[in-house]
Order: sequence, then structure tokens, then C-alpha cells
Amino acid sequence: MKTSSCPLDASTFLTLIETCATFHLHHRINDVVHLMEHDFGVIPDTRFYNVALGLLVKANKLKLVETLHSKMVTDGVTPDVSTFNVLIRALCKAHQLRPAILMLEDMPNYGLRPDEKTFTTLMQGFIEEADLDGALRIKDLMVESGCALTSVSVNVLVNGLCKEGRVVEALTFIHDEQGFIPDQVTFNALVNGLCRTGHIKQGLEMMDFMLEKGFDLDVYTYNSLISGLCKLGEIDEAVEILHHMVSRDCSPNTVTYNTLISTLCKENHVEAATELARVLTSKGIVPDVCTFNSLIQGLCLTSNREIAMELFEDMKEKGCEPDEFTYSILIESLCSERRLKEGLMLLKEMESSGCARNVVVYNTLIDGLCKNNRVREAEEIFDQMEMLGVSRSSVTYNTLINCLYKSKRVEDAAQLMDQMIMEGLKPDKFTYTSMLKYFCQQGDIKKAADIVQNMTSNGCEPDIVTYGTLIGGLCKAGRVDVASKLLRSVQMKGMVLTPQAYNPVIQALCKRKRMKEAMRLFREMMEKGDPPDAITYKIVFRGLCNGGGPIQEAVDFTVEMLEKGILPEFPSFGFLAEGLCSLSMEDTLIELVNMVMEKARFSQAETSIIRGFLKIRKFNDALANLAGILDRKKPRRF
Repeated sequence: MKTSSCPLDASTFLTLIETCATFHLHHRINDVVHLMEHDFGVIPDTRFYNVALGLLVKANKLKLVETLHSKMVTDGVTPDVSTFNVLIRALCKAHQLRPAILMLEDMPNYGLRPDEKTFTTLMQGFIEEADLDGALRIKDLMVESGCALTSVSVNVLVNGLCKEGRVVEALTFIHDEQGFIPDQVTFNALVNGLCRTGHIKQGLEMMDFMLEKGFDLDVYTYNSLISGLCKLGEIDEAVEILHHMVSRDCSPNTVTYNTLISTLCKENHVEAATELARVLTSKGIVPDVCTFNSLIQGLCLTSNREIAMELFEDMKEKGCEPDEFTYSILIESLCSERRLKEGLMLLKEMESSGCARNVVVYNTLIDGLCKNNRVREAEEIFDQMEMLGVSRSSVTYNTLINCLYKSKRVEDAAQLMDQMIMEGLKPDKFTYTSMLKYFCQQGDIKKAADIVQNMTSNGCEPDIVTYGTLIGGLCKAGRVDVASKLLRSVQMKGMVLTPQAYNPVIQALCKRKRMKEAMRLFREMMEKGDPPDAITYKIVFRGLCNGGGPIQEAVDFTVEMLEKGILPEFPSFGFLAEGLCSLSMEDTLIELVNMVMEKARFSQAETSIIRGFLKIRKFNDALANLAGILDRKKPRRF
């Protein structure tokens, strides 16, 4: 073409880049731009850049978007509203809503006004991040700027409300929006919302209404019903809907099959899910990233991570590019197995592949590193997020703040909390609880009480976990009476007391041989609070066996404990055994030993040995064997 007399203009190269996109050669688009400029002297204009950027955004090639936009800025090409719309869509896809808002605010500096598409793109971005209130704020901003809502923007918000299960609000919104006539998209959103909230019957009624009004049921309508049934665990009924849609000449798509495959995987029917994936392929439907993600997640949940990694490699070989959720599933699985090195390698692969960066992936790695006391590496990932433009969430900050307090780096934790506030994130109960735990462990009760006071004044209401932590700190500091008063005060607030709140007080009372008060609290738990847990039983059992009350009370409690399926700790059981022998209550001891063996599921051989010693009254030998076997089995709840 270069040697021919045929003149070339930007439209020729637009056709070329569209062809590149069609054949998934997006990485060649920048090469085409270079070629048209340097070899043919054709300068890309705003429209050309808009089309090229749009193609890259559509294919989720966000790293290439960044590169091409930088070139556009360097070359001094003036952006228009369409440029901003494309870039805002790219930022929303990358989960970077704050920079997207800043880009919206920057438009007037170029003499541009946001249009309906600008606002709708942002609304959609907030909805995809499950921030419906943010989407509604954008809607208000849109109205204030004099930009009228269209059927597209109304449907986006209706869909957002329905996705959150707020169907009544969606119906009210439709009713209040003057001049808006619901269409197929609107009704599909409503059916989806009803099915999401478990109202399958109403969803079917809405479908009947659609048919009455002359609307055709499409794949989206059926998919909503199948999804709703799957969420209720009604897989057989969902399959019936699948057969019904086929009988009405409505072809299932990848989403239909993915919904069923995902549900089967969650129900641990990975083999059935794999078989359905084969059916999908045999019908000429190519498995997409969601199909692979469901299967990979199912394999990880059933401890088949190696097979999941093989499937991960297989999907790449088949040209299906992993997304942020694929990486998130695998990284979470690796972190749960403490294979952090492999997790970090996957993160690097994700970043280099140009995949959208998901805050969940980074949070998972930070949490894994913190749990393994690799704080410095966790801080590096934290800093890396800022450099890469990944917005850090409250979970990110809370995880690292908690880790810093555990590492006794109090000043660093406090500075990080200040940084959190500066970034517009409000400390929540998890933030405050991390601080509270540290100061309670250090015995600084005054500081701990101040933290609870600050929580309240900052609009963060303390919950039972907060009070439980403070009660534990008071007991550790020897202020058991103050802890008891706080327990009563919390009860007066109408909160249901949990073992976390009761256990420290009961333990402190047992240590001080105040068993009557401890037992009163224990019985109160059974009547008014959450039932006692295994720790509660062991605390009381230890207190009774260590001389904290009449021996018959300890015996009765042991029986009660065993009936709940909780095995006694042996050291305390040994004290009880000594007491029974000294009072010539050997028969009672034999009954208790038999109960322990039954609940601990001793083998016939183990039981025979111990019963043999008991029969010849060699109690010390019987107890020594009992202790050894229990130690090997590790006491647990049955």
C-alpha cells in the first residue's frame, strides 16, 4: 500500500485495528498506530483514539488502554466526551471508582460536559462494586447537572436495585419516573430481583404478566429463574426449567450452563459439574472464564487444588484468559495452605497479564502474609496497591492494622489508622477491636475503656465482641468485679451475651474459688444467653475438680459435659479421680471412665486394656492408659 498511489487516511487504519480486535490481536493495535504515523504519515485524531481505546476496553486490555492513552496525551490530541466515557468505563472495569470520579470532575477543565453515557457508566460501575448508594448519588448528580435520565439509565438503576433484592424500591422508582415505559429489559430485571430474593412464585407470575403483554421470554428471563432455583438448592427443578426453555426454542447460553455448573460445584458435585461442562462443549458452546472459574473453585473447595491448577493451565492453552476471580480463587486456596510463595508468583502473573486488579486478591495475600508473621512483605503488597492504582478497602487496612498491633508496632498501627481516615475510610468495629485487644493484653484497661468511648463518639456502636474483649481484659487485670458489672450493663443494653463475654468472668471466678458465683453465671448462660461452648464446660470442670466445690457436683457436671459430647481435660479429670478414690467412690470413677471411652470412641483393644486394670483395681494404671490414649486422640467435641 505504501508504494501505491492509493491515498490512505485514518479510516483505513480504523478498519485494520478493528480486524486486529476481531482476531484477538489487541496487542498489535499500538503497532498499527506507530505504523500509520511513522510509515504513512497519517496522524491519529480524537475519533481514531476513541475507537482504539474502546476496542481495548471492551476486551478488558486495561494495561494497553493505559499505554495508548499516555501516547494520546503525549501527542497532544484533545479528548472529547467520548474519550472520557471510554476511560471512565476502563477505570470502572479496573475497580478504580475514585479515579473515575476524578476524571468526571476533570471534564469541565477541557470545556466538556458529562453526558447521559458518562453518568450511566459510573452508575453501572458503582452497581458492579455492590455500592448501590454510590450509584444513586451519581443519579442525583446527573439530575442536578441538568442531564435527563433515559430509559437506559433508568434500567441500569432498576437492575441495580433488583440485584440488591430491593424490588419494592425498584417498582416505586419505575412508578415515580414520569414518562418511562417499562420494556423487556425492565421486566427481566424485576424477574431477576424476585428470583434473587427467593420469591420464585412471584417471578413466575411476573413471567405470566410479560406473556400477557406480548413480551417474549428470552434466555435472560429463563436464566433468572434457573439461578433463583439453584440458590434454593432446587437443582432438579432448575434442570426442568432448562428443558422447558429448550422446548420453547429458546437456546441456553453459557450463563445458563454456568449457573448449573456453579451450583453443582458448590454442592460438592464436581463430577456432575464436569459432565455438564462436557455436554456444553458437545453442543458447540465454548466454556468461558466463568465455566472454568466454577470448576476451579469446586476443585479447590474439595481439596483438589493440583487438579485445579492443571485446569488453570488448560484454560490458558485453550485461549480462555483467566480473570481476576480465577486468580483470586487460586491465590486464596494457596494462602489457606500457607503456600505463599506460589501465591505471590500468581499475583505477579496476574499483574503482567494485564488482568484487572482486584482488591480482594491483594487482601487475600496480605491476610495470608500477616497470619504467617511476614509483616514486611504484607506492607510491601499494601504499598504496591497504591502504585498500581488499586483502591485499598477497609478490609485491607483492618488486616494490616491488626497485624501491626499483634507485632507490638503500636505507633505504626496508629499512623496507618490515620492514613485510613485520610483516604476517606471510616474505622469500623474491626479496626477498634484490634486496638482494644492489644491494650487489654497489655493490661492497659484505661486506654481500652477510652477506645470503647471513642468508638461510640465516632458513631461506631460497640457490639458483643467489643465488650467481650474489654471484659476479658478486665479479668486478666484482676478486676473481676468490674468485669461482672460490665457484663450486667451489657445485658441491660439488650445484647445477647455470648461465651466470649461470659467465659473470662467464669474463669476468673473459678480461679478465686468462687464456684457458686461461677456456677450461677454458667446456668444463666443456658437460660438467657448463647449456650455454653466447649471452653465454658472445660473452665467450670477445671474449677470444680480443683477443689472448688463438693465432689458430687463435679461428678454430675462431668456427666452433663459428656452428654453434650465434650471430653474432659485429663489433668482435671485426674484430680477428680484422686478425690473419688480417696472417698472410696471407685464405682463412680469406673462409670465415668466408661463414659469417657464411649464418647471418645476407643477401640475394642483400648477399652479392654483399661477395663482390665479397673477390674483388678489398678486405677493409676487405668488412668495412665486413659491419659495416653486421650492425648493421642486429642480431646474434641462429638
